[in-house]
Order: sequence, then C-alpha cells, then structure tokens
Amino acid sequence: MKKQLSIVVALLFLCTGMVMAQKKAITGTVIDGANKEIIPGVSIRVKGTTLSTSTNQNGQFSILAGPADQLIFSYTGYTAVTATVGTNTKIDITLESNTAQLNEVVLIGTRSAGRVKLETAVPVDIVNVSKSAATTGRMELTDILNYAAPSFNYNKQSGSDGADHVELGTLRGLGPDQTLVLINGKRRHSTAFVSVFGTRGRGNSGVDLSTIPTASIERVEILRDGASAQYGSDAIAGVINIVLKKTVNQFNINAGYSGYYDPTFNSKNSVVANQYPHGGSIDGNAVNIDANYGFKIGKEGFLNITADYSKSGKTYRQVHDTTTSDPKALPVNTARRANGDGSSENGTIFFNNEIPLSAKTTFYSFGGYSYKGSDAYAFSRNFLARPDRFPTTSTGALIPVDGIIFNTPNGDSYYNPLIETHNTDVSFAGGLKGSFGDAWDWDLSNNTGSNNFHFYGEKTFNASLGADKTHFDDGGSAFLQNTTNLNFSKHFDKVLSGFNLGFGAEYRYERYKIFSGEEASYKNYDPNGVKAAGSQGFPGFQPGDAVNANRKVFGGFVDFEVDITKKWLIDFANRLEHYNDFGYNFSTKFATRYKLTDNFNIRGSVGTGFRAPSLQQINYSSTFTNVQGAIISEVKIAPNYSPITQAAGIPNLKQEKSKNAGLGFTFKPVPEFSITVDGYIIKVTDRVVLSGQFSADDTSLDPSFTNALKALHVGSAQFFANAVNTTNRGLDVVLDYNKTIGDNRYRMLFTGNFQHMTIDKVNYPPILGKTETLQETFLSSREKKFILASAPSAKFSLNPEYGHKDFTAGLRFTYFGKVEINGYGDGSSIYPTVPADNGSGPLPDLYNYNGKVVSDLYFSCKLNKIARITLGSDNIFNVHPDLGYIKGAKGFAYNNEPAGPFDAVQMGGNGRRFFVRVGLTL
Repeated sequence: MKKQLSIVVALLFLCTGMVMAQKKAITGTVIDGANKEIIPGVSIRVKGTTLSTSTNQNGQFSILAGPADQLIFSYTGYTAVTATVGTNTKIDITLESNTAQLNEVVLIGTRSAGRVKLETAVPVDIVNVSKSAATTGRMELTDILNYAAPSFNYNKQSGSDGADHVELGTLRGLGPDQTLVLINGKRRHSTAFVSVFGTRGRGNSGVDLSTIPTASIERVEILRDGASAQYGSDAIAGVINIVLKKTVNQFNINAGYSGYYDPTFNSKNSVVANQYPHGGSIDGNAVNIDANYGFKIGKEGFLNITADYSKSGKTYRQVHDTTTSDPKALPVNTARRANGDGSSENGTIFFNNEIPLSAKTTFYSFGGYSYKGSDAYAFSRNFLARPDRFPTTSTGALIPVDGIIFNTPNGDSYYNPLIETHNTDVSFAGGLKGSFGDAWDWDLSNNTGSNNFHFYGEKTFNASLGADKTHFDDGGSAFLQNTTNLNFSKHFDKVLSGFNLGFGAEYRYERYKIFSGEEASYKNYDPNGVKAAGSQGFPGFQPGDAVNANRKVFGGFVDFEVDITKKWLIDFANRLEHYNDFGYNFSTKFATRYKLTDNFNIRGSVGTGFRAPSLQQINYSSTFTNVQGAIISEVKIAPNYSPITQAAGIPNLKQEKSKNAGLGFTFKPVPEFSITVDGYIIKVTDRVVLSGQFSADDTSLDPSFTNALKALHVGSAQFFANAVNTTNRGLDVVLDYNKTIGDNRYRMLFTGNFQHMTIDKVNYPPILGKTETLQETFLSSREKKFILASAPSAKFSLNPEYGHKDFTAGLRFTYFGKVEINGYGDGSSIYPTVPADNGSGPLPDLYNYNGKVVSDLYFSCKLNKIARITLGSDNIFNVHPDLGYIKGAKGFAYNNEPAGPFDAVQMGGNGRRFFVRVGLTL
C-alpha cells in the first residue's frame, strides 16, 4: 500500500508543470462597497481547484489563473463574488456587507468547490468568531458559540472534578462526543478527560475547544445535520468545522479585561461571610491578550501565526441571607463553602500554512500547542461532620494547619481541597493537495494530535498519612490520535447541470493511557481503618487503574453531489468503516434541495449515523479505597473488559447508531432579509452511559456477581454500558435583516432552537435489571434528568445592532428555557426524595430552573485607521437561575450536583460581567 501511494504521489509531481504556460498572474484590489476602504484577508480561490490566496494589508492580491477560470472572492461578513478571468490580468472587486453571512460560501457538508449558504441541502451556521468575541467578555470559544449559534449548548461546570477545567459543547441536545469537530476540514482529536462526576454528559469525552485560540479563527461552520456518512464517527448531531485564518502582512493585536460585579450572590456580601472564602466585590477578574500575523511566502504562499494568553480568577457565589424566617434565605452552605468557577491560566500558539509547490500542487500544514493550568475547589471537609477526613493526633485532636484549615464562629473547622489540572495539547497536520489529469482534485494528509490531562491535589490531606503532606500528584490520562486521509474529487460540468464525485480512504490510529499517581495520593496508611485514605478531593489513580490501549480504524467513502437541473440538487454519501475492537459499520445519507423560486428553497435529508465507543469509555478505570472497621474495600469504575464487568453481564461496548431526518426551507423575500427554518428528528440507540454503583452487600443481586466483587475486594462497582435509546425532535430558526442607508447600518438577527428529547428505552443487563430497585440503580431517575437536560426545551436570541460610520451599538437578548434536574435525595427511597421541614412527609427532590433572559449590551468605536475599542456588559441586569432547593425542604438545600445555590445551567450563575477590549490592526 505504501509503495502504491508513493508511485501515485510521484506521478502527481511529474504532472504539475504541464499547464504552467496556460496560467497568468491575476492581480487586483478588494474594497468595501459601503465605506470604500480596502479589505485585508479576503479569500480568493480558483473555482474547482484547491489554488487560493488572500489579500494583503493593502487589500491587494495576486494569483495564477487561466482565461476560463473563475475566481471566488469571499470574506466573513460579506456576500461572496465570482469573477471570470477571461482576458483580464487585473480584477478589482467590491464586496457588499452581509453581516449575517447568509450568502457566504461554505465548504462543510460538500465535497465540491463550495456552495452559497442559502443553497445548501442541509443547514449550516457561520459564526464570525472575531466579531462575536469582540462584543462580549466571554473568552473561550465554547462560551462564545453558546450565545452565537442556536443549537449549540454549553454548561459551565462547577464542583465537578476535571469537568471544571474543560470546555465541552454539544449540538441539538446530544452528548459532547456526538458532535464531530474539524479544523480546516480535518478531524480534531478529543480530550483525554472523561466526564465522570458532577457533570452533564456523564461518561462522555469530547473536543476541548478552549485549546484553540479564537484569534486564529477566520470563521466557524456548524453543520446542523447528521454527517457520519460523510465524515465518520461522532457526527450524529452534526459537525463543527473551524477554518483558520490565511491573512498576510497584517498584524492584529487585541487585549481585554472582564470582571463579575454580582452584589446579589457574591459570597463577600453574605451575612455569614466568615463562613465562606471569597474575593473582592468584583471577582472572576480575567485578562486576555492575543496577536495574529501572517507572513507571505513566495507569490501565493503564507504562514499565519497566532499567540494567545489568558488568565482568569475564581468566582464565589452563595445565598446571602441565612435567616430562617426569610422565604428567600437558605442555610449556611457547609457542603461547599467555596462555590463558584475555578481559576485558570492558558497559553496557546497556533499556525496555518500553505505553500504552492507548482501550479497544481500545494503543501499545507497547521497545528499548535496549548497549555492550561487550572484549579477549582472541591466539596468542603467539615471536622464536626467527618473528623476522619482530617489530620489528627493519636487522641483524635485536630492538628491545625495554617492557610488550609480554618475555624468558624460556631466552633467547627473546615478545609476546601483544591483540584489542580495541567492540560497540555499538541497537534500538527500536514499534507499535499492539488489537481491532475482532467481537473481531478486530490488531497493527501496526515493529522496528529495528543492531549495530556494531569490531576493534582493542593491544600488537602491524605488523613491516614497525617498533616505534613498537602500536595499530591494524582496521575491522569493521555490520548493520541493519528489520522491519514487520501481523497479525490472531480466536477463534471457536462453531466446534467453539474455532477461532483468524491471518494477517499482514511486510516486512524488511537491510543489511550491512564497513568497512576504517587502512592500517597491513593494509599491507606492507617492500619486501624479509622482515617480516610487518599488525597481528599480527588484520590489519585492507582497502579491497578493504569491503562495503555490502542485501536486501528480503516474507512472508505463515496460521495455524489448532482445538480439534476439548475433548481434541483441531490447529495448522496456512503461510508464503510472497520474498527479492530468492535467490527464494521456502514452509514448512508441522502439530502436534497429544490429551488421553488430564485429566493425560496426547500431542503431535506435522511440518513444513518454512528459513534464508536471511545477508547476512554472502553478502558476508563478508577479506584477509590473505602475503609470501614479495618475492612478495606474498593469503589471501582470497572473497564469494559474487566472480570467485574463480565460478571455483571455487561457485553462489550458497541457503536451507538442513529437515524436522522430533516426538512426545512430558506427564503429571501427581499435582499436585506433572509429566513431559514429547519426541523429535525434524531433517534439514537445504544447510547453509552455510566451506570450507578452496585454494592457487593446487595442480596438482591445475583450471587455470581457479588461473589466476584468480594473475591476482588471490591465493595461496589459501576460500568460503562450501551444503556439508553433516545429521540430528539427540534426546530431551528434563523431570521436576519441587514440594511445600509448612507452612513447608517441596521441589523436585526433572531436565532432559535426548540427541541424535545425523550428516553425511549433503557437496555438493562439481565443481572442488573431484575428488580425496580436494581433498575433505578443502573440508570436512576436523576441520571435520566441529566440526559434530558443537555439542552433546554427552547433557546433563542435576538440581536439588534445599529452602526453609524465608525460607531456600533448592540444588544443581545438570549433566552434559556426551562430545565429540570433531580437532587441526590436523602437515601430513604430508591427515587430522589427529601423530608419536608415540617415533618409532613417526603417531597420530590426536583429542581425547576425556569426560563430566563440574559441581556448583553456593547458599544464599539473605531478610533482611527488602526485602533478600535469595545466595552459593555454581559448579563447587564444580573439575572441568575432560580435557586436550587425544594420549597418546604430547606434543610436539604445544596443537595444538587455542585452543592451550590444553583446547578450548572446554560446561563451560568456568576451574574453581571463588565468588559473592555482594545484592538489594533497594523
């Protein structure tokens, strides 16, 4: 195979100079139609080929093209323009502003040269990341997309171990690992982290978008349709394609500051502030600076480099009043005294590069390095409640440790363990692309990415060891992915009204490791079995958890795109993949679009999809030592191949499968106004979830299973299993109006997603589903609520904006619909209930987070030719989620996932944030 590929590549290089004499240098300038200013960074591409360039800082370009070639000029925020070369050697272009980019040429979802957004067969959103980032204090890409794209969802986690430190988003209410992420059309690797405790998307991994600097991104294309047949595993909900910048001879630098001013819930203002750690009146202070510059290489090559640094502080949120007579008050939160977001410091460098080697062959590469150090508070340890978690003398007296253990006015002592993570991410992609023969395009690439996620315990104790050691190496995990692709495509102009054939093959190698922590992070040193073992907050991975697993994936696809007539488009894709750990999968997709009129299109799609169980889910292992009365046992998350898992009757993990269908329309009644409406249904079978814990002492379980647990000294165990079938139904709506009158610009953008998910079936293993109690243990009512709460039933945004010359003012109203989440309950019932304060009986432990509107305000002004300033406020009215407690059962307040005043819902709980950003273009 390698020899054959070498021969193909050699032949391609021999053919590259054959048409040089037919090409000529085309130059020109691109300007803005409204203000007549030049536009740097405009993308110019020869239609039907991979040859492209961009305008320099003076708006000028140069590209080789033949008389019959067509040049496509596109830039985020402007309507694309196509020009035929003919006899011209100089072509000047004027681009008209189209802020919503509804006529932008998109490359995702098609293997042809790209289509205008309103004329694609499936819905695609385009997000101008630079503009979106400039009008908010939100720094992470995931957080920005949460407010910019209707069906993208993100819940900032708090008090949930490593999930506090990664940014995992979802599409259309599905899991983080059911959305495929691409960079420049190439598969992005996932994080090594697995969401296990205290988080939405439990049992999932996904792509951590915070490892990609926003300043390196030209635009983000979001394909809102199942695309496994086109791109492979993980594309059940859709595809996010991040397109990196290609600008040259232009230096952009941006600096920003933001901070939260929340007098309503800032712990500093509590009547019992001495019970809580806290910062100042403004907390969560964050600074960010990024720089981007592109070097021109030869006539048409470029190297674009981005560097980014950001640092953000912790937030502290509690209910202020603890007076029992106040209906809005809650008790002192002893479960998690330091409740809020963690802090982080992040540095990233990214690059994007293309170098034409000849008229028909281009070398390209991109990638980067990211390091993120974070720390977040775990749940509080309180001496009066659990003295076994504290370092004590032989007589049981507390050993005080300055700066870690604190005393409260009511005579208790506590400490708040810190979970630190070091998240290192490295990626590099390189390849050759070009054309040969009769306009056949080819692309040969190799893409490698790795993520290392390392845990540490800080300001905490292994109580069985004593008070001297307060920092622990808890171990962690690493994931590597290497993907090699060879793709071919050709457009046949004379077949019907145009026919594009694409086909190719992919080989992917993946490796997942778990490495253990230092001995003190997990070992029990107390022979009497009294003191708690392991690093409090996050016990370290044990040597028995260590994993080094890999797998290989082969795949091939064929993709047909046919313009049956000038009005009727059909897409048909098929993909076959083989995984060496579970076998074959075949996916197919059919999509079509019909132009009823020049401004009204109907589009629809049907297809099947799949998501391979990740290596993380197959191999994840975690062990916590439990000591009771000198009896040492283990709480185990057992990997899929473990004897414990096999004894439980859980089969090998297999792929999740999906069936999806979509139907919608696009309508442009007038040039300034566009409408897109798309309905969808997604049925997923055999979704992988993490089960609850089964005890070795449970007499209702099959003895063969409990005996296996006891033989391995495991007190309780839980597993990953293909447990759930779900159905998502939804509707996406985008309305966009843009009008320029003289020096005045008017924009009104509405985006909305309305969705409903149902759990159709739970696939109980025979041994673990014999009784209602066992079924509730396997997948509890609480876990079902978390699956359904991946997205609210409704989310929509209204963004009016006005501009006059160099000044812009805008508002953004974002509505997050109702979400329901169960608490832990008090353990008296298999279902989550808590006792009423008045003793009248149990109440359902159900938290209703009603719909709320978050209002943002921003002002932007171009000070001169090189400088711009933007300032404003996110959540200017300081709106918060409803409090997470049961009315009539305040004694069980904070019985939720983060042990805070509210759960991690999409709008967040930090309140009002002010920000200012300054940008320079040189």
